[in-house]
Amino acid sequence: MTEEFITLNLRPELTHAVSELGYTEPTPIQSAIIPLMLGGADVIGQAQTGTGKTAAFALPILNNIQPGQKHIQALVMCPTRELALQVSQAFSEYGQFSDVRVLAVYGGQPYGPQITRLNKGVDVVVGTPGRMLDLLERNCLTLSHVRTVVLDEADEMLSMGFIDDIETILAGTPPERQTALFSATLPTPIRRLADRYMHDPQPVTIQREQITVAAIQQRCYIVNGKDKLAALTRIFEMEEVTSALIFVRTRAATGELAASLTARGFASEALNGDLNQDARERTLGRFRKNQVKVLVATDVAARGLDIDDISHVFNYDLPDDPELYVHRIGRTGRAGKTGIAISLVTPGEKRHLRQVESFTHQTIKRAELPTEDDILVNREQRLMSLVKVWLQRGRCKRERELVESLVAAGHDPIEIAAVTLKMARGEEKQRSIAPISIVADYRSERPARERNRGDQGHASFRPGGRFELPGNQSHESGMVRLSLNMGKKHGIRPNDIVGTIAFHADIPGSAIGKIFIQDKLSLVDVPEALAQQVLANTGNYRIRQQPVNVKLA
Repeated sequence: MTEEFITLNLRPELTHAVSELGYTEPTPIQSAIIPLMLGGADVIGQAQTGTGKTAAFALPILNNIQPGQKHIQALVMCPTRELALQVSQAFSEYGQFSDVRVLAVYGGQPYGPQITRLNKGVDVVVGTPGRMLDLLERNCLTLSHVRTVVLDEADEMLSMGFIDDIETILAGTPPERQTALFSATLPTPIRRLADRYMHDPQPVTIQREQITVAAIQQRCYIVNGKDKLAALTRIFEMEEVTSALIFVRTRAATGELAASLTARGFASEALNGDLNQDARERTLGRFRKNQVKVLVATDVAARGLDIDDISHVFNYDLPDDPELYVHRIGRTGRAGKTGIAISLVTPGEKRHLRQVESFTHQTIKRAELPTEDDILVNREQRLMSLVKVWLQRGRCKRERELVESLVAAGHDPIEIAAVTLKMARGEEKQRSIAPISIVADYRSERPARERNRGDQGHASFRPGGRFELPGNQSHESGMVRLSLNMGKKHGIRPNDIVGTIAFHADIPGSAIGKIFIQDKLSLVDVPEALAQQVLANTGNYRIRQQPVNVKLA
């Protein structure tokens, strides 16, 4: 428990929780926002991810929760399911010594369990606007007693087309509620939203110090999520790893990944919150003594880890917070040494990757995974290098005697050498080279709304003066054309289509290709690899609260 948090006048169980989580002092945005929200003021926090804004609004909300109520007391809206889960987890951690009930609601999950939890009673609901609106329309989400509403990453929700949903939800809350809005930028629509729904909001702007990690070689590999393990083992085959720290998102994943790597010939151990202090120290002792070269850890478990000789840091799961990325990779490249930081990035995480690059003011090199031939050649080169080292040492007296006895028995010396090398390569059988699936060609990392969004008529002008008629087949390789049962007469825009598909199908907006908006229907191209994922969510898509049917064109 620290004096700094005590001075914020939070309840003892909250200061105890932040102390247990390892926080020593409040960040600037926490010092500014917490007293304002405790006093009941509306606030507008302009701050980047990684400034500690989640605790800035979560702690005062938890402080003001009235235990034992049967209604929702606080509502937090987030742009993505990932952020909703992250924020709800933070509420649970900060409220671990409080009697608080937190529920995350988001698309892609069945309604039943979420509705059951709501019926039993929830204090704080964290979720995406789309799912919140669905639950509201089903009369499963009652907002009449909400005391505090938080709009987290409001500019992201605006860019994803959620502004109408947000206004509908806000209209269903009591007018005397407290509202907190957090956004990295404050575009005009966000300012209009604040003017309409907030009461004399107090502005707080935090300029976060930019951090560089110039001494660390950074690179990333774009892979499909299901191929991460295969990708990691391929990289291990080619890298000179003397000691590695691999970060994953959950404690369960630490054990699973460590076991999978060990089974493939790369001895690894897990470091997570399930280990007691003695087990943790024994694990770290083996790592320091190089008895085990690979640790798989969560961010929480790696707190306080002070080891200077880590050659590689791997982001098996890319963190949502750019500052957390910097903190992770800062564990390599210490004591004047160079280090290597490698991230496995799925197509859906490209937004997080761009945030990291913006924060560090560095471009992370996109690299190609080693091929099967690359690995086989490398294995042979390593074997031959090892043989040459032993030939130069000349310390094989007994082994030479054994070979001479085999030659005397009539065996060919070259055949003896070949058999010996084959036996030496026996352990390679543990390391089968798993296949890697092709990542859909996303062509450009610019948001889809910035590409080809003029295609609202019946034909699209293509380079070279050629017009492309919107048939049922995409003209781009690797793309599939889908049809939506809404068009010009319904007043829809390209942004509406991108927003609903990207959100409900959980794919990056940058993956969506050309859009043709016709009178009564619209056509949209999506990568073939993601088409089934998009079609599987038919029934969830909505534009301006109207259901939209999506099918193959």
